[in-house]
Amino acid sequence: MTTRRNFIQKVGMIGAGLSLAPYIAGAGEFGSSVHAGANDKIRLGLIGCKGQGFSNLKAFLKNPEIECVALSDIDDKVLNQRAADTEKITGKKVEHLYKDWRKLIDHKDIDVVIIGTPDHWHCLQLVAACETGKDVYCEKPLGNSIEECNIMVRAAEKYNRVVQVGQWQRSDPHWQDAVNFIRSGKLGKIRTVRVFSYQGWCPSIPVKPDEPVPAGVDYDMWLGPAPKRPFNINRFHFTFRWFWDYAGGLMTDWGVHLLDYALFGMNVTAPETVMASGGKFGYPDDACETPDVLQTIYAFKDFTVLWDHAIGINDGAYGRNHGLGFVGENGTLVLDRGGWEVIPEKVSRTERMEAVPLTKSYGGGGLNLHVRNHIDCIKSRNRNCNASIEIGAHIAKFSQLGNIAYRTGKKLSWDGKKFDDKEANKYLVKEYRAPWKLPKI
Repeated sequence: MTTRRNFIQKVGMIGAGLSLAPYIAGAGEFGSSVHAGANDKIRLGLIGCKGQGFSNLKAFLKNPEIECVALSDIDDKVLNQRAADTEKITGKKVEHLYKDWRKLIDHKDIDVVIIGTPDHWHCLQLVAACETGKDVYCEKPLGNSIEECNIMVRAAEKYNRVVQVGQWQRSDPHWQDAVNFIRSGKLGKIRTVRVFSYQGWCPSIPVKPDEPVPAGVDYDMWLGPAPKRPFNINRFHFTFRWFWDYAGGLMTDWGVHLLDYALFGMNVTAPETVMASGGKFGYPDDACETPDVLQTIYAFKDFTVLWDHAIGINDGAYGRNHGLGFVGENGTLVLDRGGWEVIPEKVSRTERMEAVPLTKSYGGGGLNLHVRNHIDCIKSRNRNCNASIEIGAHIAKFSQLGNIAYRTGKKLSWDGKKFDDKEANKYLVKEYRAPWKLPKI
């Protein structure tokens, strides 16, 4: 029998056919009619235990059906700490601890895998999980390149797996309420959608020298398909997201959450053109590769979506540090994690519509609702989760379009499969470091 390890290492390079998957607006509902008793156990394994991966596990463990049987992490210190943390939550020792994630994938009794690793690992791990008949909860962004996202969608379809992407705002009800208002037409013609993320808490990271690999860390496995580089603490754990080898900066970190609702609200898919400008303006000499300031304009037929981000600054639009503004002829709907409101357009002292005061978040915990939706979909075998793999792939690719426009410095046309520019098309597929190969599905 072919093991998962052999499967991962033997699969060939996929062809270059690229397309944006259909955007399933409104896919899934908040919750399902299927509920199970406490004795109907779903056995779960977590890959990548330090940050959001463990937050996801804790949300799963709030549901009586869930039993955590395995944890995997390349860092012994993290793995042992999370094993102790999980035992404290459940009162039961975790059965299996793995440094090599492939051993967790090979575990026949695991039903669901949480993927909480850095972005550059998601594709290989999700495809392997699907190939072994496991359902997946994958942290956002789904993939680290456009072609990775295409491959992952094909894998979930081929093996009929129920995949939820960690865009938990899709399960937070006040976001859906805002979309319903947008689609009511009361705002009038919407000319642009401002999407912004100003993260003052997110500091610059100073340049630090390379150093020996910390004891207990399998650094070669951490790198995986990414280029071989000496160990540097800046590239490890949380701050990996500021380096192109592993992620896409704030554009793919926060962008997949917020840009998702720009497209959802406007009920659109791919833009006609995209262009971007920005750079390392706030911290030109720090260690980050991705821009600390970026503006990206996605042009559709009769409106634009503007992405605007900065790190180290909290002063975004509308007095918020993150959110969206759907700018209509009659008024602007402003939406963030705290709630939504409508600000009337005022012309010659006359307001074109009534204001809608701030409608606050219900406070039900979007992540908990998101996990509950996934569990219900697993039990009913409904692949149409609130943030299905198609939704996750679409917005991950959409964010990648913005980064590619920034990195090329060009205004690019996009036909849903490729750009009109050879340089830009080189960014569609990531080159994997041997012996890792991009899965062929």
